[in-house]
Amino acid sequence: MQQATFVELKRDCAAVQIPAGTSVILTAGTPVDITQTLGGTFTVRAAGGLFRVSGRDADALGLAPGAGAAGTASEAESLSAEQLETMVWDALKTCYDPEIPVNIVDLGLVYDLQVEPTAGGHQISVRMTLTAPGCGMGAVIAGDAQQKLLCLPGVQAANVEIVWDPPWHQSMISAEGRRVLGLE
Repeated sequence: MQQATFVELKRDCAAVQIPAGTSVILTAGTPVDITQTLGGTFTVRAAGGLFRVSGRDADALGLAPGAGAAGTASEAESLSAEQLETMVWDALKTCYDPEIPVNIVDLGLVYDLQVEPTAGGHQISVRMTLTAPGCGMGAVIAGDAQQKLLCLPGVQAANVEIVWDPPWHQSMISAEGRRVLGLE
């Protein structure tokens, strides 16, 4: 977790209100505290609460935008299914709930992952849950995961499904996640 950094927005930018998941526009000149910068997104505190700002809007915060280019076709052809699966897990480890400084894998939110060959590439299917059924950020977190998977070489389709069975509980958090959260 990092210490908050105060900035004024350089331009209007899209954001998602946390935890409701409502899309809003934060206007240029709005003072915000950047409270979390994980997985290429930003959690900011402004009048009205917490908001998630996409990495593509980093310039509105006065920061350099992050990279996220897809791999080349030749990279995709040389990957084994096992290598791609490792890349998928690594990509999922860059996805965060904007209120919790632990990635969705170490939080134990990813229940199932399938890498299936298709004509000319692979399809990825992920079944995941959230820490609370009422979380309005579920679609945002799943969408973030899907977009990161689609950037991987050879991935032609990615489906991220939110499920509620089995219900999530703290025992599903990995040892690394427990360490970050101070639960050990």
